[in-house]
Amino acid sequence: MSQAHKQKAHQQNYFALAALIYGAISWGLIWYPYRLLNDSGIAGVQSSVLSYTLALLIGGVLFWRRYAVIAAVPASAYWLSLVAGWTNLAYVLAIIDGEVMRVMLLFYLSPLWTLLLARIWLHERWQKPQLLAIALSLIGAELMLTDGHLGLPWPQSSSDWLALSAGIGFSITNVITRFSTHLSIAAKSMLVWLGVFALSVIVLLWQGGVAGFAKLGSVDIHAMGLLLIIALMITSATLLVQYGVTKIPAIQASVLFMFELIIAALAAYFLANEAMSVMEMAGGLCIVAAGLLSVWYSSE
Repeated sequence: MSQAHKQKAHQQNYFALAALIYGAISWGLIWYPYRLLNDSGIAGVQSSVLSYTLALLIGGVLFWRRYAVIAAVPASAYWLSLVAGWTNLAYVLAIIDGEVMRVMLLFYLSPLWTLLLARIWLHERWQKPQLLAIALSLIGAELMLTDGHLGLPWPQSSSDWLALSAGIGFSITNVITRFSTHLSIAAKSMLVWLGVFALSVIVLLWQGGVAGFAKLGSVDIHAMGLLLIIALMITSATLLVQYGVTKIPAIQASVLFMFELIIAALAAYFLANEAMSVMEMAGGLCIVAAGLLSVWYSSE
């Protein structure tokens, strides 16, 4: 390889690293503008409808030349849209009402669900490192959900349930994505944003009927600014992360994803005065270790 090609490869590698770090920072902070909107009277489902409407509009501008290709995706791709849509919506609703780090760590149980689903759907055999990852995940869940007291690790609140379901949804999304390698980044991104928008509309109708949309027409300038910030974070982080994971080895990318937890922990402490108990921190470390172990083994 020539010196010019090496320099170009290094530049691409640095850009991919920066893209993944940006994505981790964005997803570690995105809960805060959603909470500000909730405090101003715009509930999580309503803000999801509005923010993902803007995300779809931004995506439409970015990908207008690829509209025909995106519209021609097979019907099976809409399962990805549905599951990924619930994953994002449940995560937003959980993180508005629940403790930030508790929600994020319960969401990060997703490697446990991925291993279980891969065994059932893909007939992948478990090896010792994967069994250890499952054990660490279960220990982490036990410590997080029971605060160290012996008992069934049962969710304690609606935000716990939403966080767990978002993690399961994320795992299902990962498994479906293995069958969707034919989809472009543009198609997958638009499908995810469309799924969140559609499910948010359905939930909003279920909660309050047509009257639930009344608040959407009275958004002030301050709220619209927050919604635009969220939409820009969603679109930019989605696209940059998808670029990053195509250029960076899986284990390295996963370590960078864990940076999201550090950003979220610092932001939760300084912006929301939230701190974890010792048992929650111990459970969180087990969950993080399980996630890293799972990805490290799968990348070999």
